[in-house]
Amino acid sequence: MIQNDQLRAHAALVLAMLIWGSTFMAMKVIITDIAPMVVIFLRMIIGSVVFILAWRWIRHNIEYRKGDWKYLAAMALFEPCLYFIFEGLALKYTSAGQAGMVTAMLPLMVALGAFIFLKERISKRQLAGFLLAMAGVVWMTLGSVQNEHASNPLLGNFLEFMAMFCAMGYTLMMKHLTERYPAIFLTAMQSFIGAVFFLPLALGSEWPDSFSIEQWGILLYLGVIVTLGGYGLFNYSLTYVKATVAVAYINLLPAISLIYAMIFLGERMNLEQWIAVAVIFSGVYLSRGGAAESESDDKDDDGEAKEEINPAVG
Repeated sequence: MIQNDQLRAHAALVLAMLIWGSTFMAMKVIITDIAPMVVIFLRMIIGSVVFILAWRWIRHNIEYRKGDWKYLAAMALFEPCLYFIFEGLALKYTSAGQAGMVTAMLPLMVALGAFIFLKERISKRQLAGFLLAMAGVVWMTLGSVQNEHASNPLLGNFLEFMAMFCAMGYTLMMKHLTERYPAIFLTAMQSFIGAVFFLPLALGSEWPDSFSIEQWGILLYLGVIVTLGGYGLFNYSLTYVKATVAVAYINLLPAISLIYAMIFLGERMNLEQWIAVAVIFSGVYLSRGGAAESESDDKDDDGEAKEEINPAVG
């Protein structure tokens, strides 16, 4: 049964990455006509409505534990609140393909975050991989030229990097909370808190006079498929696999988002940027070797791997 659960968890992660990979493209299209905060607010509202309709099936097996409000609040603050602010702004200045490439940093950042905040070991090889990937992101950014897809790639890629920092905090919080609450409940909490958080930001933004059918279609896709499907699948997987295992699938996002952007948006990268992309993936690959070594070191006497991400929170 455990093996079947883990198999479904890995399948859920692959599907979640295919869904998330399309987010950059969808957001890039819609924020050209609608303010980012308006888009994100409507996305949260649509997701919240779906969860309200399904609440009768979600509310079962939920037992609140005293003091967990601060972890739930931290989870939602990291993502969707701060994460979507940074990503929404990032896609106004950089291309969907480049933003997707920056996501390659997330697995390394989670390992580094676990080392700093949870006192987990990180190998020299992992650290070298992190620095190499970081250098690749900087190189890719500096090699960018301003065009219709990236008006200010330096600023845009930096904002996307900040979004990844928030995603790191979210992943660590989510792993802790999935040990206490159903994944679907945590996903619903993200939508509810996000809708409240983005309401004043949306009200302070410029709204269009009307929405086209295409725009409503993108909003419904973001609110239902990406929020309910993508986050639901990812959060479900964290119930059965370690956070470092789940977050490793983020390595698929750069390639998926770049393919989507090239096919549907006509985005292109120059030779220097492609070389930088190779450097990024080299850093990611290098860090994976270090992760494997650390995992081997962290096995108990029975040969079973210990949980890598288990926040020591009270």
